[in-house]
Amino acid sequence: MGIIQCKDVCKSFGEKVALDHVSLDFPEGKIFGLLGPNGAGKTTLIRIINRITIPNEGTVLFDGHPITQSDVERIGYLPEERGLYRKMKVGDQAMYLAQLKGMSARDAADELKKWFVKFDIQNWWGKKVEELSKGMAQKVQFITTVVHKPSLLILDEPFSGFDPVNAQLIREEILNLKAQGATIVLSTHNMESVEELCDDIALINKSRLVITGGVNEIRHKYGNNNVELVYTGRSPIAPEPGVYRVLSDADDAGRHTAVLSIDGGSDTSAVLKSVLSQPVTVNSFRELVPRMNDIFIKLVTEEE
Repeated sequence: MGIIQCKDVCKSFGEKVALDHVSLDFPEGKIFGLLGPNGAGKTTLIRIINRITIPNEGTVLFDGHPITQSDVERIGYLPEERGLYRKMKVGDQAMYLAQLKGMSARDAADELKKWFVKFDIQNWWGKKVEELSKGMAQKVQFITTVVHKPSLLILDEPFSGFDPVNAQLIREEILNLKAQGATIVLSTHNMESVEELCDDIALINKSRLVITGGVNEIRHKYGNNNVELVYTGRSPIAPEPGVYRVLSDADDAGRHTAVLSIDGGSDTSAVLKSVLSQPVTVNSFRELVPRMNDIFIKLVTEEE
């Protein structure tokens, strides 16, 4: 059982259906990708988990019991719409937000100092938020989201506004927090980050759950049973009926890159055995599985 369970959650705003009987289990100690196009219902689900809005039907369980306001203190939520007060000083605001999550002033100051040193932003403490760039303000908000060491982190587009160096810094911190036992829900359109970080995903489209499962499991499910072979040799690789077909074979000065389609009933080990019996030198051999970006587009397009 996950730290959060959503059971048959429905939410409408007037005639607009935002969520239509969505049931999800967020595994504890994992990074869970919540995916979907704009307007699919992801943010509505996140707001229901945070008790910002209430579902019309269904229940949300936290550690096995109906979620309460005190449970929300164990959640760190980084919304896509950034919410820092522009006229406040960075340090004052960070202290205020940490104490809203139940931290004492002393503990908040100690933990914030560690994070500010870690991110090398000690000299921002006395600045006003309006003096910071979008990326700088995003760093501060990330810190205020994680400083109280929440059991559950919900990060909505956490890489927005960051250059590649700082985006990588945030990725590393997300992995560190997972290693420390946090459960992380990552809502993003960045499919590269999904493949790099997420253990499991769910795709919501038009208010309904389309698919959920492990990232690798889903990528293999939507694969087409092809492999890529890079080899050198005088002759092109020969097909073997019943084992594989050669879909393409590009020759670059004697170095070949071939795509082989495995026949039904065969497998990668049989293909490799057949290839090695031929007068070629194998440089690399790998299964071709689709990227999450391609699967996302395929599933959303099919739904439409």
